[in-house]
Amino acid sequence: MTIKAILFDLDDTLLWDERSVEEAFRVTCEYAAKHAAVNPDELEQAVKAEARELYASYETFPFTKNIGINPFEGLWAHFTGGENENFRKLEAIASTYRTEAWTRGLKALGIDNQELGHQLGEMFPAERRKRPYVYEETFEVLKQLKSKYTLLMLTNGAPDLQQEKIDGVPELAGYFDHIIISGNFTEGKPAVSLFEHAMSVLGIHAAEGVMIGDKLTTDILGSNRVGMPNMWINRRGLSLTGDIHPRYEIQNLAQIQEIIDRDQL
Repeated sequence: MTIKAILFDLDDTLLWDERSVEEAFRVTCEYAAKHAAVNPDELEQAVKAEARELYASYETFPFTKNIGINPFEGLWAHFTGGENENFRKLEAIASTYRTEAWTRGLKALGIDNQELGHQLGEMFPAERRKRPYVYEETFEVLKQLKSKYTLLMLTNGAPDLQQEKIDGVPELAGYFDHIIISGNFTEGKPAVSLFEHAMSVLGIHAAEGVMIGDKLTTDILGSNRVGMPNMWINRRGLSLTGDIHPRYEIQNLAQIQEIIDRDQL
């Protein structure tokens, strides 16, 4: 069946979110090291561990896990968007969560300084917002594909945060006919219902679409469940283990069209 639409994940597929987060942590932790006797790398690991534990302790955790909002996104999100009542709960605890995660990270390394923890908790979001990176080939590939296919962005996350990421690269949204953010829906990837919603919006059958994404457990598993062809973008050369198998594995977005042409998708 002829491909009519291509569905793209956002984070670490089109946007280089991993680099943005890593750099924000590095800058913030290096600043901390100038004001307290801590090793920046050790502080980063301590904060990440404390953030995960704290995030999982909130009553909102099942919701954030279902929608696909990770603990480190929580460290810079405002949670002002979205209609679900859980977003109001997240909005109410966001500032406390940031401060607590950094304060506990410092304390794990022997530094009891809530004032510095608060300062770092506010610095990290600012540093993350300065870094809206895209991959080198992103726009060239989107321009090429837009002339042939309907493009849909299917991203997990909080509506306001994902929209902020999109707005951080102003030219990105214009390539897409549709943008679906899981926080505006009832479930996130890999839920079958979300993929069925996307197909309904596109007016296609599963075989007429291709899902492109970097996460096996969301992008690939979800598209597998509805019988949609997919391409796992594996930029880091990870080993394929477990029972989730993509139809194709690529290392660069530029490979999408050649695979569609080669296999007559």
